[in-house]
Amino acid sequence: MEKEKIAQAIKILNEKDTSIDLWMVVEKESEVLSDPIMDFIIGSGATWLSFFLFFKTGEKYAIVGNLDIEKFKRLELFDEIFAYKGSPKEYLLNLLKKHDPKKIALNYSIDSPTADGLTYGKYLKLVEFLEGTDFKNRFVSSESIISKLRGRKSAEEIRRIKKAIDITLAIYDKISSHVKPGFTEKEVARFITEERKKTGYEPSWEEDHCPSVFAGPQETGAHSGPTDKVLERGQVVNMDFGVVYDKYCSDLQRTWYILKEGETEPPAEVMHGFNTIVESIKRSFNALKPGVNGFDIDKICRDYIVSQGYKEYPHALGHQVGRVAHDGGPLLAPAWERYGNLPFTPLEEGQVFTIEPRLYLEKQGVVTIEEMVVITKDGAEWLSQPQEKIYLIK
Repeated sequence: MEKEKIAQAIKILNEKDTSIDLWMVVEKESEVLSDPIMDFIIGSGATWLSFFLFFKTGEKYAIVGNLDIEKFKRLELFDEIFAYKGSPKEYLLNLLKKHDPKKIALNYSIDSPTADGLTYGKYLKLVEFLEGTDFKNRFVSSESIISKLRGRKSAEEIRRIKKAIDITLAIYDKISSHVKPGFTEKEVARFITEERKKTGYEPSWEEDHCPSVFAGPQETGAHSGPTDKVLERGQVVNMDFGVVYDKYCSDLQRTWYILKEGETEPPAEVMHGFNTIVESIKRSFNALKPGVNGFDIDKICRDYIVSQGYKEYPHALGHQVGRVAHDGGPLLAPAWERYGNLPFTPLEEGQVFTIEPRLYLEKQGVVTIEEMVVITKDGAEWLSQPQEKIYLIK
């Protein structure tokens, strides 16, 4: 996978809209604080201050501490590896002078955490090494490279994501027959966690709120953990959960209704809310294709929900999923300051997104569904089997 992604990165450097000659990753003591891209393209960490250089020409070099060299040789990712004992400065300057890159991309970004792996301390050290040269004036952000690299999923990456989705949905399928009124949110979460552990896979995010379980009306935030609140008849219950399969995540939400005594189906206000969410997801899905931006997709969904008499949801419609649940890059989101320019970055083929609107029913609770889709050449495809009927707990 690392060789595949490095080859993809060099291809990105050679695209018409990319004027970057060198992408350089700077790393040190990965066990303490690692650049998010290291596991993605290297598959291993570094101990001492290290430089990984990927040139537009296709040449690939590593400069590492002398005791790390054998590990990196075994990876077979680089054309040449330079091992230093005292300082990497000479090796770095020699490579830069030889290739004379006009633009050098470094891993910093205002909007995307997955492209912001260069710490300020490592940046200062790099500038110190380049003092007296013009190279320190040639830095640009690598956000565009990393966004494309993480976003354009290969067939193998999609296969792993689909597997993670299948595992997640199989666990969700057990909820309706197991969970009963009187369970607490924590007990529901414990059941899901036990089922996940039987599969042998890790949660997609921190276990204290993976899964998240929300029963009935409440003010709890969407990223908080389950509580001792008791599930009662007449409530809407929603859950947010995912697993990691071979380094790739799923992130899915589903909604249930707990039938009251004598009920055979949810009341009309619950069904209207649920059907509004289903329809809003379909409308968003139908508008997805390469070249559109996430702001427009979010607006389609947001406007429809408001048109049905509900308040707009207080978050983005969807994010990318990959190595982590929130995988960075373009968002399906409104033009809020917290999202920066990400809602206006054109979508690309191969990107995997969630679609996750929500609405609030004052008496019953939050109705939400989260699906996963992949952008295709002409539109999009479902990766998860969409929830089109509300699940019932009797």
